[in-house]
Amino acid sequence: MAGLEKTPVSQEFMKYRSPLVSRYASPEMSFNFSDMNKFTKWRQLWTFLAKSEKNLGLDITDEQIAEMENNQSNIDFELAAAEEKKVRHDVMAHVHTFGQCCPKSAPIIHLGATSAYVGDNTDLIVMRDGFNILLPKLACVIKCLADFAQKQKDLPCLSYTHLQPAQLSTVGKRACLWMQDLLMDLRNLEQARDNIRFRGVKGTTGTQASFLALFEGDEEKVEKLDKMVTEMAGFKQTYMVCGQTYSRKVDIDSLNVLASLGASVHKICTDIRLLASFKELEEPFEKDQIGSSAMPYKRNPMRSERCCALARHLICLVQDPLMTASVQWMERTLDDSANRRISLPEAFLTADIILSTLQNITEGLVVYPKVIERRINQELPFMATENVIMAMVKAGGNRQDCHEQIRVLSQEAGRVVKQEGGDNDLVDRIKKSDYFKPIHDELSSLLDPKTFIGRAPSQVKKFIEIEVDPILQKYADKLMRVGKVYLKV
Repeated sequence: MAGLEKTPVSQEFMKYRSPLVSRYASPEMSFNFSDMNKFTKWRQLWTFLAKSEKNLGLDITDEQIAEMENNQSNIDFELAAAEEKKVRHDVMAHVHTFGQCCPKSAPIIHLGATSAYVGDNTDLIVMRDGFNILLPKLACVIKCLADFAQKQKDLPCLSYTHLQPAQLSTVGKRACLWMQDLLMDLRNLEQARDNIRFRGVKGTTGTQASFLALFEGDEEKVEKLDKMVTEMAGFKQTYMVCGQTYSRKVDIDSLNVLASLGASVHKICTDIRLLASFKELEEPFEKDQIGSSAMPYKRNPMRSERCCALARHLICLVQDPLMTASVQWMERTLDDSANRRISLPEAFLTADIILSTLQNITEGLVVYPKVIERRINQELPFMATENVIMAMVKAGGNRQDCHEQIRVLSQEAGRVVKQEGGDNDLVDRIKKSDYFKPIHDELSSLLDPKTFIGRAPSQVKKFIEIEVDPILQKYADKLMRVGKVYLKV
């Protein structure tokens, strides 16, 4: 329109940006998979290699090592991009770029190594560090649920099988079911992290032939070189044999435990969404939050819905390493590279987002006891019929006669609920029945919800003491650092 000027748009907003990074993921996980972290790790690995080769007798000077150490993060990304465009090889582009700012070291950078030396070893470091970022966040979610379960351990609620009312449990006991799954995930993530080894210094197809040539056939020095670099990188073990790359089954193991975590979170957040629909429980809802653009009254469980949406993505991502590992011909094919550049970071970024969101949900869960009580009262009279029968038998009644009496009254009450939309009036019918007069004074105690929850409160208490607290103790100092999270909604 005349007189209106177009507002300038930043070039950044003219490109697709993954919402995993631009909208949701934490700074620490985003940095873990950033180019800066990746290529700084490459330079560290080249420096570890040079230092170890020098210590084992190769002609490398202290001055060269110092030059490399002083330029770890001095990365000219524009030069690297231009070089990669020319040579079509990312590692050689960064060898050249590193050499430009380390001219004295240029002749010995990447000496004897193959691209997988920096590529694969960095991936292993980043996955290990990714698990170290996720684990305290998962522990924090478990801590939030433990506090919630302890507080709500005695509050009776309906439990469900087939999404149909079954018997009574407690709100706290249900939270323990969620926690138990997450404790399994915590164990699995720890195990996956601890099982990650270093590819090490293995050469082009894993035979270490180039390093054997550098050290003039001295196998002991080649083994020492592998061990020295591995320890400098913070690992205790290497994969003793490999092709050009470490086995891609390692990626399967890592993403499989993340997919399993996704399944747990999806189940938990689906439960929360269903309970929100029942109005028994809600995720936090801020004062100015909008639930719907068209329906102002709505309080949609949007955080739980986001967790479910992202969990589905996380669950699917394990298909990538499964298929990739299955087609790694002989010692290696390069059809793994482009896939892994996407699937590995996305899995960790997605898991990170899910845990941050779930922490926000679990530390602010809202319970509505009166709604829960009303829903119990709609179902409990039916559940209590066996107790009523037993009380009548104790009062001298005949079980079969009592069963028939209660069956007839239950059917009549059920008809009121289903056909007329009325409240469950079974108790009133029992009170009006002369047959049940011997136990009229007992009905209140027979229908007390707390007599139907079994050992749920003590199960919560013991579960937290025996299963949860010892695990959380390992993360006590890190839980304080994770703190409260604030999310875009």
